[in-house]
Amino acid sequence: MTSDGAVTFWIFLLCLIASPHLEGGEAGRPDELHIGGIFPIAGKGGWQGGQACMPAARLALDDVNKQPNLLPGFKLILHSNDSECEPGLGASVMYNLLYNKPQKLMLLAGCSTVCTTVAEAAKMWNLIVLCYGASSPALSDRKRFPTLFRTHPSATVHNPTRIKLMKKFGWSRVAILQQAEEVFISTVEDLENRCMEAGVEIVTRQSFLSDPTDAVRNLRRQDARIIVGLFYVVAARRVLCEMYKQQLYGRAHVWFFIGWYEDNWYEVNLKAEGITCTVEQMRIAAEGHLTTEALMWNQNNQTTISGMTAEEFRHRLNQALIDEGYDIDHDRYPEGYQEAPLAYDAVWSVALAFNKTMERLTSGSKSLRDFTYTDKEIADEIYAAMNSTQFLGVSGVVAFSSQGDRIALTQIEQMVNGKYEKLGYYDTQLDNLTWLNTEQWIGGKVPQDRTIVTHVLRTVSLPLFVCMCTISSCGIFVAFALIIFNIWNKHRRVIQSSHPVCNTIMLFGVIICLISVILLGIDGRFVSPQEYPKICQARAWLLSTGFTLAYGAMFSKVWRVHRFTTKAKTDPKKKVEPWKLYTMVSGLLSIDLVILLSWQIFDPLQRYLETFPLEDPVSTTDDIKIRPELEHCESQRNSMWLGLVYGFKGLILVFGLFLAYETRSIKVKQINDSRYVGMSIYNVVVLCLITAPVGMVIASQQDASFAFVALAVIFCCFLSMLLIFVPKVIEVIRHPKDKAESKYNPDSAISKEDEERYQKLVTENEELQRLITQKEEKIRVLRQRLVERGDSKGTELNGATGAASAAGAASSSQPASLMSTSAHATPAATLAITQDTHEHRT
Repeated sequence: MTSDGAVTFWIFLLCLIASPHLEGGEAGRPDELHIGGIFPIAGKGGWQGGQACMPAARLALDDVNKQPNLLPGFKLILHSNDSECEPGLGASVMYNLLYNKPQKLMLLAGCSTVCTTVAEAAKMWNLIVLCYGASSPALSDRKRFPTLFRTHPSATVHNPTRIKLMKKFGWSRVAILQQAEEVFISTVEDLENRCMEAGVEIVTRQSFLSDPTDAVRNLRRQDARIIVGLFYVVAARRVLCEMYKQQLYGRAHVWFFIGWYEDNWYEVNLKAEGITCTVEQMRIAAEGHLTTEALMWNQNNQTTISGMTAEEFRHRLNQALIDEGYDIDHDRYPEGYQEAPLAYDAVWSVALAFNKTMERLTSGSKSLRDFTYTDKEIADEIYAAMNSTQFLGVSGVVAFSSQGDRIALTQIEQMVNGKYEKLGYYDTQLDNLTWLNTEQWIGGKVPQDRTIVTHVLRTVSLPLFVCMCTISSCGIFVAFALIIFNIWNKHRRVIQSSHPVCNTIMLFGVIICLISVILLGIDGRFVSPQEYPKICQARAWLLSTGFTLAYGAMFSKVWRVHRFTTKAKTDPKKKVEPWKLYTMVSGLLSIDLVILLSWQIFDPLQRYLETFPLEDPVSTTDDIKIRPELEHCESQRNSMWLGLVYGFKGLILVFGLFLAYETRSIKVKQINDSRYVGMSIYNVVVLCLITAPVGMVIASQQDASFAFVALAVIFCCFLSMLLIFVPKVIEVIRHPKDKAESKYNPDSAISKEDEERYQKLVTENEELQRLITQKEEKIRVLRQRLVERGDSKGTELNGATGAASAAGAASSSQPASLMSTSAHATPAATLAITQDTHEHRT
């Protein structure tokens, strides 16, 4: 029992105790049978179907009372009041009906929430409740509602129809939007179970109490296309307006609405309910939606139990509604118009059940007039009679299942150009779909149950790729030509002094780097996803080893130049040994091989797809979205390996930049192109330091990334070849016979004779420096002795005079060659030589 039902039960129980002597038979005429009616007419929420159902019930009372063979000697009287589709108010109406004279034999009720409260409490008074307008699946619970019948089919009767339509149109993905009412909650639970059995995915289930704004927005976020809406008509208008605002209508969306709304439900009461959309906007949003409803009007032109056809009943009902002030001529129908036949047949069901009960009670000593709220025997007779009731009414064949539910076909309609068009009927018991093929879809085809996402691989622009490949191919051709030139002219002095093997190694590195440029542009357009990891590995190997060979050769040269200028040489004629240059290149290459092998063995590069937000297609109107994807080469610990490679290369770049700066203006004969090598290193370092971070930032822009990296590599390669080889090519062309001087190669402008003269002067200078050092040491010793002999002044003067005379005599006798040599010495050196000669003669 629900909380509302429990409260109602105790209220009615206390009232029953408080009024123990009240008997229904004490009031009313002897020839009258009284029933109570609870009709939702006014109010602002829920279903106010009593507006049309009450006039229909009155028509039924008139027709029943006119039948001479039905309830002979009795007249059926209906006592009713408005519940406003509020369960609390409905409970109050029920109390007034029961505890006000005359005695009621049965209750009629509409609106699921009111029927739930009334039927749950009515069993305490042994009253049968017949609901003409309640579709809540919860009412099918016989344990909870043992005395309930209803001429309105359960809302779950729509779910098999919805599943059938989903299978027919190939929809396997739906969303649900519901109002937070028990009738809709129970329906959704049944729908979820059926969807699970049918393999239909429920992408989202949104609920709301009164304002559907957030719920509808969530549907849009979830890309809901096929949406089942379960709510009362007042909420349906709010939902429809929000649908328009969120653009959840048109060719890409299909809505399932409940079929018992009035035909013009989306056009009425907009201002009164605060709907901000115009009538035209509501029409646009409603176009194309589907409805499923239990068949409430007899579709065959058959005469029913009342003697009328369904169409004749419609005319009578319309006239009755016109008399009550409804503008039926202009399609202004009151709420509950679709359910009016159910209310009409409900009164007939009551009359037939009473008639059958009277026949059964004739054999006994009781009559319907003897019924009291404590008389279970007569209540059971009425229950049995109602359970076996079956007839052809204006709503079709009226019969009840063991749960008290109406057995009925389901009708399927679609809103086409502002009017509901019948699409077919579905018999749930026979699983038979009768389809009329009258559906019309906006856009001319069945909407899809989801956005078809087309995965499009972003690839490098073909003209850009071809352009870079052409430039790289030209660079490779030039490098091969320079290799041939380097080998062909290796005997020439200008080539030999620049270490041709190192130059060849550099050119091979340039070729490998240029090949890697071509691999950088190869993507999913040319290779399959299975082959792409091989391209990733090839890129890493070629670019790394090519850089090491090209840059390593230049680095080894500038390193040797730096060594020449900073370390004193004991052998000035010592030449550069080529194996030391090759060893340095081999060492750098070995470190590369260790890193690359470890990377490939322990954490190889794989194909990784970067996905981008969905985009609209340019050349189609279909419901398609494009999901751009971009291929990347990554491994699980990609950052670690890149950091290791960049760290090693970065150290070599920075160190090479330092060495190039230190040797920027030094000329060394042993390596005649040192300045050009230094300039190449400058450019390589600057471009690498710019390219690496920028390339990582723009990695998601395939064309920009490829163009930037490719141009940087190509520029480095071409610039290095230009600086190092163009002067040599010009030298060879201008001096085919290996002349030493050339204005195009200033490093080679020193002649062989000048070099020998320079070496001789260096040797002589070193020898003189050694002699000067020795003489200065002797002068220091002599001065020390003079200080020690300062005791006798006279003796020192005589000794100094004699020493001077002797020095003069010795000086006059020196050979001319010694004088000539002393002429080049410093004064200190001359004095030292003179003192030494004097000591020797003494």
